[in-house]
Amino acid sequence: MSNLTATDGIIIIKLGGSLSRSDTLVNCLNAVEKNYQGRAVVVVPGGGAFADQVRLAQQQWQFDDTTAHRMALLAMQQMALMFKGLKPDFAIADTVAAIHDQLNRKKTAIWSPDIIELDNAGIEASWDITSDSLAAWLAKTVSATELILIKSAAIDAELSLQQLAEQHIVDKAFCDFVAQAAFKIQIIDTQGWGDLSILLTQAV
Repeated sequence: MSNLTATDGIIIIKLGGSLSRSDTLVNCLNAVEKNYQGRAVVVVPGGGAFADQVRLAQQQWQFDDTTAHRMALLAMQQMALMFKGLKPDFAIADTVAAIHDQLNRKKTAIWSPDIIELDNAGIEASWDITSDSLAAWLAKTVSATELILIKSAAIDAELSLQQLAEQHIVDKAFCDFVAQAAFKIQIIDTQGWGDLSILLTQAV
């Protein structure tokens, strides 16, 4: 399916939805654009404020988790459209096949998750599974070499993934989704933005 070589190495970069509350989101997108030109990169958007509205609506109207899950995926799709609006040269891709197609065109892909594809993959409809775990699922599915999660919350580099989940830095299901993962995992906060820029440069 893919014409990418082993040296290309697909890199998944998940940008937390809360980054959109400040200029940090634009800084992240600028860094990706600057440091990953011609590389196989997929940007995964968090749901941000759009997903927050889904949570509030479910609390008020008490509809089922399956409905909330699909609405939360629509929130990620909305954020993907916003990313595209900020970075017109990036390309939105909804399915795994579409991602490979855009990467083969040397485009930076923005994942706008397809509800049917995730349903067919057996992704559970639960708030325990957010864009963190979906980014991990995507990393496994496309055989990525690295998964980078960029968070607005402060992160102690000494903490394990399980401890990060207990502190709600990553979602509850994340550890299960990355179990026995072949890809490298980096979880970075905005306080380490300078370190992130170095990381992105070194990855090229």
